[in-house]
Amino acid sequence: MKYTEYKISLIPTEPWTEILIAQLSEFEFDTFIEHQDGFSAFITSDKSDEEVIKNHLNNLPKEVEATFETIELEDVNWNQEWESNFEPILVEDTVYLHADFHEKREEIPYQINIQPKMSFGTGHHETTYLMLKMMISVDFKDKSVLDMGCGTSVLAMFAKMKEASEVVAIDIDRWSYENSLENKERNQLEFEVIHGDANEIKDRKFDVILANINKNILLADMQKYTEALNSNGILMMSGIYEFDFDDVCDCAESYNLTFTTKESKNNWIAVQFEKK
Repeated sequence: MKYTEYKISLIPTEPWTEILIAQLSEFEFDTFIEHQDGFSAFITSDKSDEEVIKNHLNNLPKEVEATFETIELEDVNWNQEWESNFEPILVEDTVYLHADFHEKREEIPYQINIQPKMSFGTGHHETTYLMLKMMISVDFKDKSVLDMGCGTSVLAMFAKMKEASEVVAIDIDRWSYENSLENKERNQLEFEVIHGDANEIKDRKFDVILANINKNILLADMQKYTEALNSNGILMMSGIYEFDFDDVCDCAESYNLTFTTKESKNNWIAVQFEKK
């Protein structure tokens, strides 16, 4: 299968690399690889559209210099790509997110072994980190948990390791769904994985909902999350920039959710709300 690589260069690279990756992840790109000057976005050639890239670069502030190069690829060794770019994540000396080829850290309380493949983007480290950090202080024992937009299901796996009684992971992306099935087996954990969007929640109820997606989807699905929360339930969200904080809070409060916590890292935030 032929792939197209859009090699995007940015000055400055931060925070615009992370912002653009999050925006482009709403389209049908298979993966993102960061490099010193910016990042590359990969998509099957039959779905490639330069106008998508141009429109997003044109919408950047005037002080940002942005260029891109289009490269047609016959084939991509995805394993080699992510192995050379995927670094392990250590969160607060408590959670160690790694792949088979990384050094083991047996002294860390929670070890999560993932095989990212195309469902993992190295540009999303901040949001994953923030969610994991926030989850450390939450009591998951005997709780029902939803990981919405689960990706690799790392959040679902951490909740299960923290003794959640029921965990459901949902993602609309086929690669993420299949990768989640592989990762739960890799970590010998039992939880349900569903291919679909927030409509798959249906009439189910949860004590904790984890949603690491992006602002637009979070706002659009906030009502579904609220309806799916039990009384005194917790909603934790990331994939949000610092400047989106007020919009997300306003939306959450319109559904009678109470803001409790915020974590920040490199212009990204994770927020926590409670349903009374």
